[in-house]
Amino acid sequence: MRQLFIIFLYLALAQAVSAQVWQPDQGDGSYKNPVLYADYSDPDVIRVGNDYYLVASSFTCQPGIPVLHSKDLVNWTIINYVYDALPLPRYQQPQHGQGSWAPSIRYHNQTYYVYFCTPEDGLFMASTKDPAQPWTLTQVKQIKGWEDPCPFWDEDGQAYLLHGKVGAGPAILHKLAADGKTLLDEGTLIYQNASRQPVLEGFKFLDKRDGYYYFAAPAGGVGAGWQSVFRAKNIYGPYEDKIVLHQGRTTINGPHQGGLVQTQTGEWWFMHFQEKVAYGRIVHLQPATWKDGWPVIGQDDDGDGIGEPVLTHQKPNVGKTYSRAAPQTSDEFSSASLGLQWQWQAAPNKAWYALDGRAGTLRLQATPVPTDSGSLAYAGNLLLQKFTAPAFTATTKLALHAAAAGDRAGLAVVNGSYICLERKGSQQHISIYEQKKNGWNKLFPPTVAASLPTTATTVWLRVQVAADATCAYS
Repeated sequence: MRQLFIIFLYLALAQAVSAQVWQPDQGDGSYKNPVLYADYSDPDVIRVGNDYYLVASSFTCQPGIPVLHSKDLVNWTIINYVYDALPLPRYQQPQHGQGSWAPSIRYHNQTYYVYFCTPEDGLFMASTKDPAQPWTLTQVKQIKGWEDPCPFWDEDGQAYLLHGKVGAGPAILHKLAADGKTLLDEGTLIYQNASRQPVLEGFKFLDKRDGYYYFAAPAGGVGAGWQSVFRAKNIYGPYEDKIVLHQGRTTINGPHQGGLVQTQTGEWWFMHFQEKVAYGRIVHLQPATWKDGWPVIGQDDDGDGIGEPVLTHQKPNVGKTYSRAAPQTSDEFSSASLGLQWQWQAAPNKAWYALDGRAGTLRLQATPVPTDSGSLAYAGNLLLQKFTAPAFTATTKLALHAAAAGDRAGLAVVNGSYICLERKGSQQHISIYEQKKNGWNKLFPPTVAASLPTTATTVWLRVQVAADATCAYS
């Protein structure tokens, strides 16, 4: 029996939008964390004029590296992706744990730059004059084992690139050509001290301030780590280090890896992620100040010089008040292109889908799952979007046409169970499948948990996600 999957779906919120989408802006001049209750892993942020831009990792999902825009650091929408597809053949199939890691975004000479690494393919740079318009992607260096790059342009015009190595290794600095497309040397190790700063990664140049060069890097691991900052009088070191943010007495585990940004009014703010398992790495916004030549992020209530995350705070002073906004979720498929909330599990293929904006429909073509496990984890033609809130409901209207035995069309929480309309022999069934697993590399064939025959060719399917990430299908 063929294992084929087609999703023909209309996604709508079952209740009012405000009940389904996380709202950090409290409407009274304050906000609550996280400001993005979705998996925007390894965020970096910049300000250009009155506009803020954020980028994040995409891993195997494509189009890759979402570009989000905000006017106030609290209310964000998706405006673009850095690339439509990675230009490497293997990304035509899902590559879990691969793809784009920890991008950095910078603005220099009227040009926006994003640098990122893939662990197996090397260093990439993308550039554009307008972050909402197409980016030009360049593979700067083909090499295995690099991660988390960030560029810096010094006062004399010399460009540099800082990066680490997979496995959370040392900080390595290169000179960079003026166009950002060529490394000019083999790199110099500028910091390594595993006893003080273990699992060092996520490098971000911050600033040159009062004669010091500063870069930031998290340490201690994703789930329980901390944020450190490093400074030196010479860009090559020697560097001092200081922990500037940790969990402390709060419930925000591992508050680290992100970007420091200054508002138009002179305030400093830091955006970082928190590991939330099923929800991914959600994004928090912390106030920051400078004290004795070091940033203090969050609130230092106990006076130890290390900040702790805040859950609520006054919004950043950006000189104006802006309307609430949130990343896109619902889609009525009424336009000529997919909404920016959607990604595929591999490089997009135009043969996978067709949109009919006048009818408000999206047709996805069934394709075989490329492994014997039958797991959706290996299906490139999954149309995906991130969890949008701690608790929400997604509803889909779905039809299965011209189906052969074994064809399925459904609604899934990836790496979990799913509900589908499927063809069994000459009859349609509504079925729920369970996926037993032990990580991505040990997935067993899905088994039927429940199945009922139906004469319907069109059905409404729903998944309700509770605050503990428990999912209920109906």
